[in-house]
Amino acid sequence: MIIQNFHDLATSSRKKESLQILEAGLRAADPEAIIPKFVTREAIRMEKKTINVSEYSAIYTVAFGKAGDSMTRAFNGIIPVKGGIIVIPKGSRSIVLGKKFQIFNSGHPRPDRTSVKAAKETVKFLQNRRNGELVVFLVSGGGSSLLALPDGITLDDKIHATDLLLKSGATIQEFNCVRKHLSKIKGGRLVEGLKCDGVGLVMSDVQGDDLSVIASGTTYYDDTTYADALKIIHKYNIAKKMSPEIFQVLEKGMRRGDTVRDGINCRVIAGNTVCLEAMKKAAQKMNYKTDTMQVFGDIKNATREILGRLPESKGCLIFGGETTVKVLGRGMGGRNQEMVLRLLKNTQKSSRLVIASMGTDGIDGNSLFAGAITENLRTDADTIKEFLRESDSGRFFQKRGASIITGFTHTNLMDIGVILQ
Repeated sequence: MIIQNFHDLATSSRKKESLQILEAGLRAADPEAIIPKFVTREAIRMEKKTINVSEYSAIYTVAFGKAGDSMTRAFNGIIPVKGGIIVIPKGSRSIVLGKKFQIFNSGHPRPDRTSVKAAKETVKFLQNRRNGELVVFLVSGGGSSLLALPDGITLDDKIHATDLLLKSGATIQEFNCVRKHLSKIKGGRLVEGLKCDGVGLVMSDVQGDDLSVIASGTTYYDDTTYADALKIIHKYNIAKKMSPEIFQVLEKGMRRGDTVRDGINCRVIAGNTVCLEAMKKAAQKMNYKTDTMQVFGDIKNATREILGRLPESKGCLIFGGETTVKVLGRGMGGRNQEMVLRLLKNTQKSSRLVIASMGTDGIDGNSLFAGAITENLRTDADTIKEFLRESDSGRFFQKRGASIITGFTHTNLMDIGVILQ
């Protein structure tokens, strides 16, 4: 089981079924189930063309993101590659071994010195590639912080900016717009001047599967501007807390003018809906009447959307997506645990429900948990409000033995949740 404490949490038949539905979503997110749909020993199927592997003298992979190692293993199991780079989060032990891969464990969600080292080594690796070779970029969510090469600012400046944006409630699109304009490699700059052919297989962790946003469009083009980045900083009232050097870079970029980069041929091979479809099939096998939805943006609005779709008797609501949370206190938790807590708060007068939500990457916010599962049993409203005020949903569920534990899942297709009636 991917959910490590499955049996501890499955204290009722409906909790067990909820966990089984979540487990189905997690298994569908495994690159081992996804890569073979697009890759054979002879070819890589892109959207508009098929890449004939035999035409190249050597195949290499560059993988960065939370699924970097698992995507590499799945790809290398079909097309043995000559070598490559893998960049995954610190604390995540690579499931790929062997001397032909350089493996880096970088900071997430804040970049660190290893993020910079990994970026520099990746640039050097790509500079050594030659005509007649093929580099396959295996990209997944989390890549924005795992590969970092600040442009005109220090790493500390970048970390501080990241912290401010993380707590501001900015969307991932806005967050990554700022990142792209403070980086030497994002927004397609990593693949500028590539001497060999390159293609990208991408697992999406953003709304609409936008290739220019996933991992900050490191191998794709960027249609945002320096002016956009400045507007975002002012929108969330964090300008006074940013270092002056950041404004110098953005304002200089505006004066110089924006450059649109073409990037390489990239294809999204999986998104959040892959998980939701698998969960729907699992629920239907249990004879539940299913409803499926995605939610994005502010968590309060997302909570209201879900409350408007609560299932009726023998019903199952499956939801996915990724919300944004403005961090108010110094507590422990993440958007999934906060979502469950907000739903618990607002379903006290509803008939008996089981509510669960988790991140497919296995790490929710600043906690060590993937998410939470609970029944909407009567709970003191003031207690819930206090935990929400402190952004402490993780401790609320930890105290009640309701935290979902998976550890690093080596994948990332946003969040998944289920409500059973």
